[in-house]
Amino acid sequence: MDEGGFADWLARNGWVAWGVVALGLAAAELLTLDLTLLMLAVGALAGGLTAVVAPGLWWLQVVVALATAVATLFLLRPTLLRKVRQAPGYRSSLESLVGSAGVATQAVTGRTGEVKVSGQVWDARAFDPDLRIDEGDEIEVYGLDGVTLVVYPRHPHHELPLPE
Repeated sequence: MDEGGFADWLARNGWVAWGVVALGLAAAELLTLDLTLLMLAVGALAGGLTAVVAPGLWWLQVVVALATAVATLFLLRPTLLRKVRQAPGYRSSLESLVGSAGVATQAVTGRTGEVKVSGQVWDARAFDPDLRIDEGDEIEVYGLDGVTLVVYPRHPHHELPLPE
């Protein structure tokens, strides 16, 4: 097929290109799971449907795809995210760190410190303001304070007060 033939074929079958883009975005969504790429895939799907109805009107296909993607991003996505996050048993990736073990990469006090949990380095503080966890000590995540992990030693050197 020569170059002019492919361009003509694509002009008549633009829905194929839109479908490939929609499938690619939907597949990439599986890596992020934040519904953004899925909303863009819906826009591409709408562009493809427009290509079926109006095969030669690229500008209309693009306008419909963009309008649909923007509408779903700002109207549908927040509602879907809210429903997912309110589902029973939902735990964000941060909340799933609670109970995880790690190691102090810097001394941890009631105010500052750094730990490594699940291969990632996090800012941390001890759950007890008077407690000091030395570098290299094993820790366990007790809770979260924003994106700072609240931790306690797994093998305390002395009796600890019970967390509240």
